[in-house]
Amino acid sequence: MRLSDELPVDHQLATVYRYGAALCGLILLVFGTLGFADRLRPFDTAGRHIAGMSTNGLLSLVSIVFGLALIAGAVVGGNVASTLNMVVGSLFLLSGFVHLVVLDRSANILDFGMANVMFSFVMGLVVLTFGMYGRVSGRLPHDNPYWRRRHAREAARESLARRRTAGPLDELIRTAADDADPAALSSSEAARGRTAR
Repeated sequence: MRLSDELPVDHQLATVYRYGAALCGLILLVFGTLGFADRLRPFDTAGRHIAGMSTNGLLSLVSIVFGLALIAGAVVGGNVASTLNMVVGSLFLLSGFVHLVVLDRSANILDFGMANVMFSFVMGLVVLTFGMYGRVSGRLPHDNPYWRRRHAREAARESLARRRTAGPLDELIRTAADDADPAALSSSEAARGRTAR
C-alpha cells in the first residue's frame, strides 16, 4: 500500500491539505523575504532580528525554499500536499531539537535563538497536523477514504450490507406506491409536504 494512492483527488480532505500548505508556506516565504530585504550576510551570527527571531541570509534562503515547496504542494494538492506537509513538519520538529542542542555554539550557522526554536516547534506541529489531518488516527470514521483503503474487505462488507438493507426497503416502497390509490397517494404526499414545512 502506497500513501500516495489512498486519497481520491476530489475528496474534501484535499482542501485542508492545500490550505495548510499554502498558509504555512506563505508565512515562511514572508519571513525569508524580509531577511533578504534586510540584506543579511549568509553566515552572520551577530543576532539580527526579524519578526522577533534572529536570522541570517542562510536562514532566509532556507525559509524561502521551504515556503516555495509548501506553496507548490498546495498548488498540486491531494496526497502530494498531505505528504509534503508531513515531511516538512517533521523536518521542522527535528530542526527545533537540533538547534536546541546547538544554541550559543559555533555549530549554530543558522543563527537560531530560543524564539527560533519555539517557532520551529510550533510551525512543525502545525504543518504536521495539516498533513496528518483525517489521515492518521486510530478511530477514523468508516466513510473516510483512508480507512476504506486500509480496511478494504470490511469496507466492502459494509457497503454490501448497506445495499442489502436498502434493497428490500426500496422494493417495498415501490410496491406500496404501485398498489396505492393515486388519489390517496397524492393526499398523503400533500400531508407530508405540510408536515415538512
